[in-house]
Formats: sequence, structure tokens, C-alpha cells
Amino acid sequence: MAQYLTHNDLKISVGDTVKVHQEISEGDKTRIQIFEGIVIAIKNRGNGKTFTVRKIGAGGIGVEKIYPINMPQIKKIEVKRKGNVRRAKLYYLRDRLGKSATRIKEKDTHTKAVKAE
Repeated sequence: MAQYLTHNDLKISVGDTVKVHQEISEGDKTRIQIFEGIVIAIKNRGNGKTFTVRKIGAGGIGVEKIYPINMPQIKKIEVKRKGNVRRAKLYYLRDRLGKSATRIKEKDTHTKAVKAE
């Protein structure tokens, strides 16, 4: 099972809150659409690797999108928060409602200072 993926030298793992910038073409116009949510799964390996992003939309409805990592429409991925999770797949978030559906402990990114003796 994939624990993390790299996209343009950015390491993304399960439990992270990300913003995916996707280029949408409608007729002759193109625009960038941002989808922000929690990475709940990373599957496969190599060129077939995909990641699933889940967010709570309007009216408390859960919305999930599955993105192939090599999709040319993905312009940028931003990591807003690093999540501290103990599972490879966070499918249990599908059963939760409200704040508990998006609440994941944040990974402590600060290094502890070594006590000088």
C-alpha cells in the first residue's frame, strides 16, 4: 500500500489537507478550479498511482475526487496541513458527520531543541 506520493518534489501522504489546482476547459475557455480536502487514500504504484481527496460540501454532503498523479490537468498541489494518522486508508471518515469528518490531528513539524549541557 502506498503511504505517500511525490508531485513536483512535494511529499504528500494520507491525512494531509491539500488544495488541488485543476485546469478545466469549457468550450474555448480554460480556468483553474481548486478542490480542497483531506487525502483519504493513495493507491497503486508507478504511473498508475492515484490519490483520493474528500471534502464536506454544501449542506454537509461529502464529495470525493480521485486524481491520477500523472494527470496533465493538475497544475499544482498545495499542502495546507500535515496530518498525523495511523492508517493507510481513512475510509472511516465517510461515516462521520460535521466537524468530526474533517478533524485529524496535525503532525508536529517542530523539532525539539536539544538541551545543552
